[in-house]
Amino acid sequence: MNTNLLAGVIFIVVFGIVILVHEFGHFFVGRFFKVEIEEFGIGLPPKMISLFRWKETEFTFNWLPFGGFNRFKGENNPEIKGGLAAANPWVRLAVLLAGSTMNLLTGFIVYSILFSQIGVPNFEVVQIFEVTPGSPADQAGFLMDDVILEIDGETINGEPQLRTLIFDNLDQPINFTIQRGEEIIETMAIPSSSRAAEEGALGFVPGYAYNESPSLLTTLSFSAETTLFYAREILVFPAKIIRGSISPEEGRFIGFKGIYNIFQQTVDADIESRTEEPAAATPSPATPPTFFTLNLIATLTITLGVFNLLPFPALDGGRIFFLIPELFFRKRVPAEFENIIHGVGMMLLLGFMLYINVMDFINPANFTAIP
Repeated sequence: MNTNLLAGVIFIVVFGIVILVHEFGHFFVGRFFKVEIEEFGIGLPPKMISLFRWKETEFTFNWLPFGGFNRFKGENNPEIKGGLAAANPWVRLAVLLAGSTMNLLTGFIVYSILFSQIGVPNFEVVQIFEVTPGSPADQAGFLMDDVILEIDGETINGEPQLRTLIFDNLDQPINFTIQRGEEIIETMAIPSSSRAAEEGALGFVPGYAYNESPSLLTTLSFSAETTLFYAREILVFPAKIIRGSISPEEGRFIGFKGIYNIFQQTVDADIESRTEEPAAATPSPATPPTFFTLNLIATLTITLGVFNLLPFPALDGGRIFFLIPELFFRKRVPAEFENIIHGVGMMLLLGFMLYINVMDFINPANFTAIP
């Protein structure tokens, strides 16, 4: 199968599942608390066919193959008994939180699968992922998978320390001690202050090594830490843009086309890493298969979960925001006012989504999704 076609199929399936997982969270918790759900849709309207009916819920299959939806009884009208808006505020809070919770749980599961395959990251071992041709690092003989042991005799215990030492010595020679397999290599490089920020002063991409996980418990524990870490990074992302620690190009939103382009890159890389090359006269160590697409899936579901918790009208987080007075002061915001705010918020969201999807074509994001 053509890799572009395969990437497209994976993109549609993954995007649909990520949204369906979110909606299943709302559905299961709503049913647990006996909130009536009139329709659970697979895909987005218009409706193609009605699949079956379970209790009061009609399950439908719809024409647009992106995710799904729940149509709760009395979702915006507290006068309708048995509906969502008439439920206890703590029940509504549980239903609203359930979708994002399922996304975070899915991210945790995907990370667990990922780390069971590649091992657990060792943040104290700095490894080289990529070297830019013609860069100072390339001229110094750096190669992919080299491990940086020392800089000017100082043992390297992590990527932040590495970056600090490099930027403290711009335009000055630095002595590196590198491990390449069983071999220890001494070399010298001069980080250049004249290179663009995205190129790096030395021109290599540092990362961390992976160690085989000693136990399932270790894998699960690290998966939970990684899920929470990434969720926290999404929340502080706007602050990083304001501070200038992330460039506007790196921080821009992307739409369906941009996400599809990322899937193209990860699928191509994963397939290439698994393609057998013709036998060479001098055999070289086999390159381990990559799992960039699996990592992208975890990133996508966590991003959706956190984004939906933002306190913006029409999102789950916006609805939770309107619950706060009722939860703590037993004073409910008038339903008419809340519905107007969510209606305006939905229009703004749809307009923003249209804008970023149009910009994907007019001014496509230019970045590399993998090292």
